[in-house]
Order: sequence, then structure tokens, then C-alpha cells
Amino acid sequence: MLKKIFLSEKFIFSAILLNALVIFLLAFPRLAENTLLTTLDCIFIGLFLIEIVVRMTVLGPSQFFRSGWNIFDFVIVILSLPALGAIYTHSPNSIFLLFRLLRLIRLVKFIQFVPHMRQLAVGLIRAFKASVFVLIALGTLNFVLAVITCHFYGASSPEYFENPLLAAYTIFQLFTLEGWNEVVTEIVKDQNGNEVMNGLSRFYFVGIILIGGIFGISLANAVFVDEMTIDNNIVLEEKIDNLQGQIEELKALLEQKN
Repeated sequence: MLKKIFLSEKFIFSAILLNALVIFLLAFPRLAENTLLTTLDCIFIGLFLIEIVVRMTVLGPSQFFRSGWNIFDFVIVILSLPALGAIYTHSPNSIFLLFRLLRLIRLVKFIQFVPHMRQLAVGLIRAFKASVFVLIALGTLNFVLAVITCHFYGASSPEYFENPLLAAYTIFQLFTLEGWNEVVTEIVKDQNGNEVMNGLSRFYFVGIILIGGIFGISLANAVFVDEMTIDNNIVLEEKIDNLQGQIEELKALLEQKN
């Protein structure tokens, strides 16, 4: 009976969801040291450990470790065991509590219920491979623009371009079109009404937004989406080819009859 319970996917997934809820509640400062919640969290650790032991006993170690999901569960559960040390430290900020958060990763298991997940995973990998060179190009462009912008605007706008790392973050923000007008407005204000410099600055940052934000990011998205949908295009092309073949056969039959 015990084996059936711990081998039941419904039981395990329910336990994962309930444990995630407990961890969520423990993140609130007022509930961080709640005795009931911390006790429940420890009980879930014990349940997951028993689950691993039962599955390993039923399947055998060699069979158990053939499954990628079993290895995933084993690693997460073992790494989360130090969270039990939080009981003895009585500190909501204890380093042991970091191990508690690892169990949230088990929520990833729910992606296996997504329809056609394997096909989607293959598409994601293919899309990433196709997009990697576009991403490298964007990263290089970000690096170059960060150094240039830091050189010209680092002194006048240190809150955005004081050093290359901060400048790279701001340039990336411009690429995503997030708050770009605020950055440009702040820079124009720091130039003390110099119309020539204001015009050049606006032109420079509009160029950054056009090249990196509109063209670069759009290109990366286009390549990624195209690779993700290529499977559907292949299926559609096969159907069209079959339909054309059938049309040709019908034409041939009609010609024979005539």
C-alpha cells in the first residue's frame, strides 16, 4: 500500500504543489518562523526522501538512474536535505534556507504535461542554435556601443554611463526599448541647453535604438520564431506536395479517358 502511494504520480505532484505553497508562505517575513509551516516543510523533505528510496527499491539502482527525471528528482532531494538545519539555527536568513528553495525547481516536472513537449523542446534547441550568432552579434554591438557611450557620456551622465558595465546595461535597456526616452531626456538636460550637442545626442541614441532595438532584437525574434515553426512548415509542404501529386494523377486519368 505504501509503495503504491509513493509511486503514484498524482500523490507526488500534489506533494510538490503543496510544498511549493508552503515555501511561498514561508517567504513572508511574518511567517518565516511559523512553527506549523516549518514543520510541514520538514515533513515534505521526509516524504520526498521516502519517495526516492521507494522508487529506487522497486526499480533497482541501475533502472532508477536510467531515467532523466529520476536523476533530476534524486539530485534536488539530496541537495535540499541541508534545509533541515534551519530548524536548529532558528534564523529566517540562515544559509540553510537557500537549500529549501531548490525544491521549487521540481515544479519544472509539470512541463511534461504540455502537449507535444518533446517536439517543442527540439524546436527550442534548434531555434537557439539558429539564433546564437545573432545574439553574439548583438552582444558585440552592445560591447562596442557601451565603450563608446561611456567615453562620451560617462562624465555628464554617470548614473547611466559611469563605467563600461553600467553603460552596457543601459545600452541593453535601450535595445529593449525600456525607458529609452527617460535616458535621452536626462542626457539632454545635463548638456545645459547646447542645441548642437542635444541634436547630436538625440541622433546618436535614436541610431542605437534603431540598430539594436528595432532591427537587432526584431531579427533575433524573427530567426527564433521561424525555427520554432519550421516543423509546421515542413508538414504543410509535405501536404502540398501530396496534393500536387494527387492532382497530377487526376489529370493523367482524365487525359486517358479523353
